[in-house]
Amino acid sequence: MPALLPTDFTGRITWLGRVSNREASLCAEPLTEIMATYAGVEGEEHAGLTRPSCSRVIAQYPRDTEIRNVRQFSVLSAEELAQIAADMGIERLDPAWVGASIVLEGIADLTHLPPSSRLQSESGTTLVVDMENRPCHLPAKPIDEHLPGKGRGFKAAAEGRRGVTAWVEREGILRLGDIMRLHVPDQRPWAHISEATGR
Repeated sequence: MPALLPTDFTGRITWLGRVSNREASLCAEPLTEIMATYAGVEGEEHAGLTRPSCSRVIAQYPRDTEIRNVRQFSVLSAEELAQIAADMGIERLDPAWVGASIVLEGIADLTHLPPSSRLQSESGTTLVVDMENRPCHLPAKPIDEHLPGKGRGFKAAAEGRRGVTAWVEREGILRLGDIMRLHVPDQRPWAHISEATGR
C-alpha cells in the first residue's frame, strides 16, 4: 500500500535563488534554474549532506554538532509572502531579502504542510518537506537596506508564514514556471500532539 498520496494541490515556481555567502549577506541571488542534487544546490550556503546543528535543534544536540542536512532549501509561498508584506505595511517583500530558495504559488497554507510531504516537479525532481521554518530577526538587516525601518516588523508578520525547510530526495533541474505537485503521507495526525507540545 502506498505511504504517500499524490494530491490535486500544485504550486508553480515563481522564484528561485541561492544564498552564496551568508557571512556577506543573507540576500539570495535570483536564478532562472537550479540543479537540485542530493547535497542541495551547488554554491548555496545551506548545501551539503550534513550541517552543523543550530538553535532549531538545540533541545536535541549541542550547537555545531554535525547532523544530517534536512534544510537544504527554504521553500516559501507567494501568497504568504504577500500576507507578510501587507502586515508589514509594505507593497512587496522580495524573496531575495529573506534568503528564499524557492517560491511556490498556488498551495494554500504551505507553511503548515505535513512533515515528510513531497513536492515533485513534472520531470520527477523531488523535495521532502522537513518542517515549518520559524521566522528570525536575520532578514531585518537586508529588508532595512531596501526599506529603512521596516525590517523589525518581519519576524512578527512572518509568524506561521515563513514556509518550510526541505531536502532533495530525487535529483534534477528546477526552473521558473515548473509545476510541483504535493504528495502527502497517508496517515492521520498524531493523537497526542497537543499533549506533547502544550498547544
